Amino acid sequence: MMALLQDLQEMDEILLDQTHIWNQIFHFINSASLKCAVELGIPDIIHSHGRPITLQELVDALHINKAKTHQLARLMRVLTRSGFFLDAKITDGNGYALARPSFLLLKDHPFSLAPFVLGAVCTIFTGPWHGVSEWFHNDDPTPHVTAHGRTFWDLASQDSEINHYTNQAMAGDALLFMTLIRKYCRGVFEGLDSLVDVGGGTGMVARAIADEFPNMKCTVLDLPHVVAGLEGTKNLAYVAGNMFQAIPPAQAVFLKWIMHDWNDDDCVKILKKCKEAISSREKGGKVIIVDMILDVTQNGDEESIQNQIYLDLHMMVYHGGQERALKEWVKIFYDAGFTDYKTTQIGTSSLIQLFP
Repeated sequence: MMALLQDLQEMDEILLDQTHIWNQIFHFINSASLKCAVELGIPDIIHSHGRPITLQELVDALHINKAKTHQLARLMRVLTRSGFFLDAKITDGNGYALARPSFLLLKDHPFSLAPFVLGAVCTIFTGPWHGVSEWFHNDDPTPHVTAHGRTFWDLASQDSEINHYTNQAMAGDALLFMTLIRKYCRGVFEGLDSLVDVGGGTGMVARAIADEFPNMKCTVLDLPHVVAGLEGTKNLAYVAGNMFQAIPPAQAVFLKWIMHDWNDDDCVKILKKCKEAISSREKGGKVIIVDMILDVTQNGDEESIQNQIYLDLHMMVYHGGQERALKEWVKIFYDAGFTDYKTTQIGTSSLIQLFP
């Protein structure tokens, strides 16, 4: 009898293990369903409706094949389970309402992540993940090179769609970033007379900084294909160049989500160029880095930690870079010749002031 109970318990555990594995196998369905919802414009339609929407009203508003009404309900069941929509009771029966995360999927939301969803889940971005096991056996620098035969940056420079998605994703959080800066660390930028945003893309963040601090001269340094045709303002200029070769002189250099794209040796090279560009510490010179510090989150919650781990592997697959713990950051700082630093937590990222 005891052996039978042990056997039954073991079978129950095996079934739980099987369910866990199945859920991991099919986890991609969440992101694929989310991409579908953004492409169809479901969050915007529900928001515009002004109240919870029935399934039939949603079908009519989407102008989809009405024969696929049941299939849409199945998609909405996944998205509701994933926390993007809410089941809502209305006069005509059951309906759908927006959950909090879906407001960040609205196309006109100032902090919209819709472009990032469309870019991150498109085929050309997901392809490298299918070759990671092959990559562990070869000499390619990244799985992206294994899949596409060239680095992500080379591909982006020649593929307008990839370049567009990349710039949209980087620009999308500019307003959110400046909101966080105002709340947590405005003093980091106060008093600076000049700043170079290295790898600043189309300049959304630099433009926000320039608007917030009109007496600061801001410069965006990025590759020629990124800044081509972009026009500056009274205190914002664009410069085509390469951060590994030279960075325009300024009181401060700004690196937002740049360092995690590169390995340690390249990070040291970048920071040495930054050190050459900035003023002395006595004249207020510093490097300002916005990136993650592993195992440091504002609330210490599991979802934020999982987000950091996912992004770390993302950097490995696409760029050959990584997210770093504080001791790994510090080694890079000292190897590049910097003597002091200060960190401030902003959301799931950290702002690091680096002093010569």
